[in-house]
Amino acid sequence: MAAQSEVNFETQLQPEQTFPLTQNELEQFHTRGFIGPFTLMEPEEMKANWKRLRLELFDRTRTVYRDAQPGTGVYNYDRHLDISLLADIISRPEITHRMASILGPDVLCWRSEFFPKYPGDEGTDWHQVDTFGGADGIPHITWPNGSDFGGAMTAWIAFTDASPEMSCMQFMPGTQRTMYFDESKGMHYDPKKENRKEINGVLRGFFGYDWRELQKDPNWTPDESQAVSMPCRAGQFLIFPTTLMHASTPHSARTKDIRLALAARYVPTSVKLYDNMKESNTVKELGGTYSLDQYGAVLVSGRNEYTHNRMRSHTTRGKEFVNSNSR
Repeated sequence: MAAQSEVNFETQLQPEQTFPLTQNELEQFHTRGFIGPFTLMEPEEMKANWKRLRLELFDRTRTVYRDAQPGTGVYNYDRHLDISLLADIISRPEITHRMASILGPDVLCWRSEFFPKYPGDEGTDWHQVDTFGGADGIPHITWPNGSDFGGAMTAWIAFTDASPEMSCMQFMPGTQRTMYFDESKGMHYDPKKENRKEINGVLRGFFGYDWRELQKDPNWTPDESQAVSMPCRAGQFLIFPTTLMHASTPHSARTKDIRLALAARYVPTSVKLYDNMKESNTVKELGGTYSLDQYGAVLVSGRNEYTHNRMRSHTTRGKEFVNSNSR
């Protein structure tokens, strides 16, 4: 049955189908800072694809970060650059058309990250991300001077159900315009911190880091009374900027099932990626390091008229990436 559920994403949708945000949706997004969930595929289809993906993730012969250390948070970064299923997902028009409504017509997918939560795992602590340099203080992305945006736009894609008892996302509406954290401070990594700390009675952490080390005001605390929980079914996705205050609930372990999500990160083509790593050609975060030798951003919408970023037109296995919103 699983084989029958796997689809060719390139042929499933008709060319005339478009998915821009409506004016009302855009107004809601800019007010609250997030929107969704939207349906990418039906739950049965996504769960079947997750079964297939689990096997493909073990094959690292074509991953772009073969030097990434097992057990670190970066071990399965950017697998859309070698796995066809993920290459299709990050390029899906249901996602990229909506991203273009927010970011403008010319859009890159510059990163993807898996976020698994196992039974009993802590919730991810409240945080905002502007430069993606919180681990060592070195910015990974640089927006042009005068830009209204910062951070990256995220499509948080649920591969499994994500209920409040199974690590669903949480947001604090309207916080995307004020940064409460300073990533230039850097953080200290200690894997022993995981699943050890309760904050206001809730088991929370950040993958071996303490994001609260980055607070501009050490006496400030997030107002959790403003938190909104956003459950998703498998196959649904949420859109939000990383500068929005966000977190996830703990996995209550009422079920033995994993909660798995893929976060695909999008920016306009004008944003510089890894500009501060040109000399070292190495990124350090989440307890690991990786070389950028084979890295490249993917054009998923419009045109790229800049030359400041490394680009990939195909996966490492030769599959061409789809631009469903070319102009």
